[in-house]
Amino acid sequence: MARLSDTRNKILGLLSDCKPRSFNDIVKETGCDKKAVEGMLYRLWREGAILRTDKPFMEAQRIFKGRGGVTHNLRKYHLYILKPEDKDSIEFQGMHFVKFNKEIEKRSTESKANILYEFLKRNKEGAFFSKEIAEALKDKGINPPDVMTNIRRLERKGLVYVRGYRTGYGETPFKEGFLITWLDLSKPREKAIEEAIQRTEIALVEKSNSSPIMQRIHLIRDQIIEASKLNDLVSFEFLQNKLDCSEYELETALKRAMQLYPEIKEVKLFNRFRYVHHSSMSEEDFKKVLERKENYIRVVSGRSNRLGHNWEACVEWFIDKFTTGAQFMTQDHRNKNMDKRRITLHLIKSVGGRIGKAEVDRVWTVTPSIFAQPITYVLECKWGLVSKRDVDDFLEVLKWSSDFGVNTPEGRQVKQGVIGVFAGSAFNPREKVKLKDETIVNLPSYAARMNIQLLKAVDFNQKLRERGCMKATVQKICKYAKDENEVREILEAMWKEPEKDAEILAEVASKNREVYEFEKELERTKV
Repeated sequence: MARLSDTRNKILGLLSDCKPRSFNDIVKETGCDKKAVEGMLYRLWREGAILRTDKPFMEAQRIFKGRGGVTHNLRKYHLYILKPEDKDSIEFQGMHFVKFNKEIEKRSTESKANILYEFLKRNKEGAFFSKEIAEALKDKGINPPDVMTNIRRLERKGLVYVRGYRTGYGETPFKEGFLITWLDLSKPREKAIEEAIQRTEIALVEKSNSSPIMQRIHLIRDQIIEASKLNDLVSFEFLQNKLDCSEYELETALKRAMQLYPEIKEVKLFNRFRYVHHSSMSEEDFKKVLERKENYIRVVSGRSNRLGHNWEACVEWFIDKFTTGAQFMTQDHRNKNMDKRRITLHLIKSVGGRIGKAEVDRVWTVTPSIFAQPITYVLECKWGLVSKRDVDDFLEVLKWSSDFGVNTPEGRQVKQGVIGVFAGSAFNPREKVKLKDETIVNLPSYAARMNIQLLKAVDFNQKLRERGCMKATVQKICKYAKDENEVREILEAMWKEPEKDAEILAEVASKNREVYEFEKELERTKV
């Protein structure tokens, strides 16, 4: 009783200055326990010692949770003020304060928490999103903010089950809100929770029919479950092809799937290649699968990566060698080993799954004459067969970059004076492109119309021939060199002594024989 009396005296003493305060203000300024303050405020209001606003205020809150990020919610609250001796209601600063009234106070009738609980109990075979509940009970005075406020109270009492996306710091709602269902207290706790999870699972499956992200989440989970039965892992690229979505869409769906189903785990091989698996796989099987996947990566990615990077180095060497009077753009990168002349562009719209940024291999500016406007060239390299899709993707990057794109009445376009340069080891000679005027052209003609220059391996080989290298080709250089630095060393050596090109290649091939043998061995053990 003494503690209640202390709380009462502190509240009345605080409100004696006739300034309105909220519940949180009173808790903070009195230093009293939240529950004690909540109960005492209600008691004082009923006794007629204080007045309360007739309608609650709504306030948007941003709560910083460290690495968990920032959460947003809508808080509903009243203000309290000391009651004058001769008045039952007052107007203060545009707010209406009233004494206790059964018409205002819903506690005298059925509580909102009870309305929500009875709704879930009547529909105990289903699970419902919080927005659905608010819509179903709006005629009973249930507003959207009322739902989760009261549901959390029921959850703390163990009466309902609430499901959302799980993170390391809590839960976040689905697009339609949290998913809620009734808990059958007549059954053992474990059984009741298991049944509740099954009901929410059914609701999520039904929702996936109209929600693209939920469809992706369940397809991801199905693929992972299937792979776990086969003692296998699922690669990021496999999921992207299976879902037929962008990299960003898969990233979002996979993140949500891992929050929704904690048994889905991710593992990175060689600190780069991403795979997901089901935690039900035994440790022994998991180790065997990892070993197989590592070998597989060495085969399909190790050699292809080596050739791809070597091709980039080869193209860049020729660009650097033959571009006179050029000013190359440079950037500092977090990765100190990354060439400063590789440029990261800022994107104002996602392109091919790239969000916010995209990399290009070189950017340089040339001023043709003293009175001419400077021309900017942007280089993109690809090893392998280049198709229209690759050219279009590069064009989209240029259009939607903040540096090289511009808005026009015809839509987003590449700025005047910006030319894209696409270097491919080979371009699909059979690919035909149908233009808007029904004209059919080949890929080089299409690229030229898009103001993109194509650089082919044969172009660089012609330069080598003109220099006197009769045996070497850029394809052979990329094939024999172990890395990018060696590509540059080979080209420099051949440029100084072109007559020794065959000898230089033979020497490199002999030195790197172990690399080729290792790659061949991996191909023989390919899983």
